[in-house]
Amino acid sequence: MDSLCAMAPSSQNMAPDTQLRVENSQDLALSSHCHEVVVMGGGLTGLVTAFMLRQKGVDVAVVERENRIGGQIHTYHERDFTFESGPSTSALSHPEVAELFELLDKSTLLKARKEAHARWIWHKRKFVEMPHGLWSGLTTPLVTLYDKFRLLAEPFRQRGVNPDETVGEISRRRLGNSYFRNFVDPFVSGVYAGDPDKLVTRFALPKLYALEQTYGSFIRGAIQKMRTPKTERERLATKEVWSCEGGMERLIEQLADGIGRERIYLGVTSAVLRPEGKDGWELRGVVTTTEDAMSDVSELSSACGEHLSEKKEMQTAKNNFVCRAQRVITTCPAYALPQLLPFVESSLLKDVSTLTYAPVVQVAVGFKDVQGRSFQAFGGLVPSTAGRKVLGILFPSSCFSHRAPEGGALFSVFMGGVRHPEWVAASDETIIETVLGELQTMLGLPRDLQPDLVRIFRHPRAIPQYEASSAQRFAAIAALQSQYPTLTLAGNLRDGIGMSDRIKQACGL
Repeated sequence: MDSLCAMAPSSQNMAPDTQLRVENSQDLALSSHCHEVVVMGGGLTGLVTAFMLRQKGVDVAVVERENRIGGQIHTYHERDFTFESGPSTSALSHPEVAELFELLDKSTLLKARKEAHARWIWHKRKFVEMPHGLWSGLTTPLVTLYDKFRLLAEPFRQRGVNPDETVGEISRRRLGNSYFRNFVDPFVSGVYAGDPDKLVTRFALPKLYALEQTYGSFIRGAIQKMRTPKTERERLATKEVWSCEGGMERLIEQLADGIGRERIYLGVTSAVLRPEGKDGWELRGVVTTTEDAMSDVSELSSACGEHLSEKKEMQTAKNNFVCRAQRVITTCPAYALPQLLPFVESSLLKDVSTLTYAPVVQVAVGFKDVQGRSFQAFGGLVPSTAGRKVLGILFPSSCFSHRAPEGGALFSVFMGGVRHPEWVAASDETIIETVLGELQTMLGLPRDLQPDLVRIFRHPRAIPQYEASSAQRFAAIAALQSQYPTLTLAGNLRDGIGMSDRIKQACGL
C-alpha cells in the first residue's frame, strides 16, 4: 500500500514556496561541462545513483529538467501539518535501503509506530483489519468459509504454465475469489492504482510469481523461505515501514549534499543526447532560470471557505547547455525518451516509450482536532467492487510523529487509477466535496467538522503499469544497451516501482 505513493516524476505539482532548489555555482552563460558520468533525472533513482557513484570517487553530474530536485518526492509544511505530494512511506524491503541510510545521517531514517502494522480493508460498509495470524485468518469476515477450506489445498495445486498470467488470474486460481476480491484487488489498487487483470504477475509481483515457480505453492514457498537462514546482510531487510524525520525531502537534501550541489544542473529543458565519437556522449539543452516555477497545486482554506490557487511563471534567462560524458544513465520517464534519444530507431524505442501510466489524484486533508477519534492503522484500502470513489486512505499522523497537531489527524486520500482516470480532470470543488464525503462516511467524521487543510495534487502519469507489454519493453532496453554499452536506461520503467526498488536499482548501476 505504501506504493500508492511510489509515483513517476511529475512536474505539475510543485508549489513555489516549498521547492527544494539547488543553486549551481557555475555561470550559466558558460554552460559547457565535462564529467565521467551524467545522470539524467534528479528524482530518487537519479540522486541515489549519483550519490553512490560519488562514494566510489566517480566524477558524476546530475541533469534535471525542473528547477528543483526530488522528482515526485516533495514535502510541505503548512498550518502545523507536514505532508507529501508524492511518496510518504516505504518499506525496508531490500538491504540496500538500510545500507544507504548508514552512509547518510542515521537520524534521517524514521521508522513507523507499531500502529503501522495494521492495515484496513473496506468491507460491507466498514473498515475491517486484515488478518495477521492463524486465528485472525480463520475468523476474518474478508474471506468466505468456502475459500478458507479451499486454501488448505493450495500447496497441492499445479504450477501455472502461462508466463503472462495476470495477478488476478493467479490469485483466483490459487486462493479463491474472496481472497482476490478483498486482498489482492485492493492491494493492487494501493500499489499500482491498477487493474489486477492487466498486470502480469512475473513483472508486477515477481516475488509472488517466484514462490509458485520455485516451490510450487505460495504457502510452501513462504514456509520454506522462513526456514532458510538469512545472512547478516539479508536481515537488514526488516520490512519495517519508514519515512524521514521532517518528511521525505530530508532524504533528498542529504543525497544532494553527498553528491555536491555544484554537480547538479537544474532547469535543463529540451535535452537531446547524441553519441560523440567512439566512447563519448554529448548532451545539449536549454537552461531557463525562473523566479517562480509553474504550480498546479490547489489549496483550500476551510476555515474561511476561501479557495486559493496560483499559477505563474517568470522567466529571467535562457542559456544553451552542453555537457559531455563517457557514460550516461537516464532515469527519465518512458514517455520522455523519444525526445532525449533521437538517434535510437523509432521501432525499438516505441516498445519502451509507450509504457502505460496510471493517473492519480492525491489529496492531503488535515484536522487540528478530530474530537478524540483515533485511527490506529497504516491506512485503509478499498476493493474495486465496493462502489466507493477513493482507492484508499493513508493515516500518516498515526504512523509518524509531528505530521499533525496533537489531537489532530492528517489523511492522504487517493483517487483515480486506471479504472477511473477521469478524476484527474475533475474540478477542485468536485474533488473536495467527494473526499470530505468519503471521509465522513468511511471514517465516521462528523459532517460539521471542517478540515483545516486541503491540498490537491494531480498526477496525470503517476504509476507505471507492468502489463504484458513489459516483456517487449525489457527486451528493447536490453537491445539498446547492448548496442550502446555506455548508455543505461533506468528508473521505474523497469525493476519495480516502489521507493525501495528505486534505491536497490540505483545502488546497482
